[in-house]
Amino acid sequence: MHQVQIFIPCFVDQLYPETGLNMVRILERLGCIVHYNPKQTCCGQPAFNAGYKDDAKKVAIKFLDDFNEDYYIVAPSGSCTGYVRNSFDEMFADSSEAQRSKKVKSYIYEFTEFLTDILKVDNLGAVFNAKATYHDACGALRECGIKAGPRKLLEHVQGLELFEMKECETCCGFGGTFAIKYETISVAMAQTKVQSALATGAEYIISTDVSCMMHLQGYIDKQGLPIQTIHIADVLAKGLFD
Repeated sequence: MHQVQIFIPCFVDQLYPETGLNMVRILERLGCIVHYNPKQTCCGQPAFNAGYKDDAKKVAIKFLDDFNEDYYIVAPSGSCTGYVRNSFDEMFADSSEAQRSKKVKSYIYEFTEFLTDILKVDNLGAVFNAKATYHDACGALRECGIKAGPRKLLEHVQGLELFEMKECETCCGFGGTFAIKYETISVAMAQTKVQSALATGAEYIISTDVSCMMHLQGYIDKQGLPIQTIHIADVLAKGLFD
């Protein structure tokens, strides 16, 4: 039986709370003892990526304080998971927090990664009658090395037809403040991604990261296109709790 601390990223907390709840439901269904620290806040990634590294370090120290148990940390976000793994060492190099940072880094997992690599699960018994394609979010793919696991989980969802799109590994164009600073480029990248997904005949774009989903759904809604975004935790919960 695994003890698990859950980290709920900002976008999930504020805009996609059901995704966080579905992650918890699935972990508990699989026998995990789930812990939630209500004092948790941001991991500090937005400040770090915008160049405010001193501010990001303060938030990162709070993260270390909030997740100080010797339990797995599971998050429905490859972006936040990848940031903690790859940037905390830089911030805390040669500091008194270095050891705590290394420990947290070794404990944190993106949700699907935890299912496939730690729990060794690929079939949850989910049922979702739909056509879908999978978007490799940059954080999950490039920072965490997550590629096959989510697809393996989705292949076992009853009723789900999964089609690979040509631009599956191409960035969606969000990139945090990139979407604000370079709006025209960001929108063009979203267009490329969505058109590639539509070409498969998919009704849904599935991803590990709600930041990508938010960006793509904004473009989809603006253009009135016949496709939706959905987080993989919500797909894996289909037919289990509804």
